[in-house]
Amino acid sequence: MNMHTPRPIPRYHEIAQECALFETAHAQGLPLLLKGPTGCGKTRFVEHMAARLDRPLYTVACHDDLSAADLIGRYLLKGGDTHWVDGPLTRAVREGGICYLDEIVEARKDVTVVLHPLTDNRRTLMIDRTGEELVAPPGFMLVASYNPGYQNVLKRLKPSTRQRFLSASFDFPNPESESAIVAQESGLDASRVRPLVRLAGHIRALSGMDLEEGVSTRLLIYTASLIHRGMPIETALEAAIIEPLADEEDIKQALRDLIATIYG
Repeated sequence: MNMHTPRPIPRYHEIAQECALFETAHAQGLPLLLKGPTGCGKTRFVEHMAARLDRPLYTVACHDDLSAADLIGRYLLKGGDTHWVDGPLTRAVREGGICYLDEIVEARKDVTVVLHPLTDNRRTLMIDRTGEELVAPPGFMLVASYNPGYQNVLKRLKPSTRQRFLSASFDFPNPESESAIVAQESGLDASRVRPLVRLAGHIRALSGMDLEEGVSTRLLIYTASLIHRGMPIETALEAAIIEPLADEEDIKQALRDLIATIYG
């Protein structure tokens, strides 16, 4: 007899009852939209909740060329025969899993048309190529995310799509919580993490002026991990914060000057 072994649950630090919101949305079969800057924990949150609820998770990184067929599936030629292969959205519907569309605004318009019947009381997925109409079972959930800071006129969710989802805003944690997260994920002592978090706060204050976006919690964890492994602080900061944030030499120098005010 096969015994089901629950998979490990990725660590996640709850900020504002978002776990309860996700659990309730999942129980009611409601779709959820996560809004927030890059690297603030949206993907980790979905991974945490999928494992916590013990549901299969299919993650799709949306991009300009992502079509409805990429999500639903297509016929492929194999050994001289044509076989239908489900896409990640179809697999999630069949299995009662969670389909997570990361940066949904990057996907083509035909993708949102496919999603609409799954985000209302019908909870259906029509596969035109095979003639199937799948009804999502209990357990299926559609989750999407995007970064509002990168929205423009050409890439914006229509109100008709946004209003089909519950929504939750994500942001970087407060300094105390972020220090605890970075210390836990990297293994670096909390006293050595706090200056990193303080530096991140200063850099985020510059975001939108000289930088497209502030430093993410993810980059802080990378930096702390390098330091924990014995890399000099200056080298770790250069590789995990300065270089990922900027290409222009004047901006990189400004970041180095800011670092000097924190670390001396």
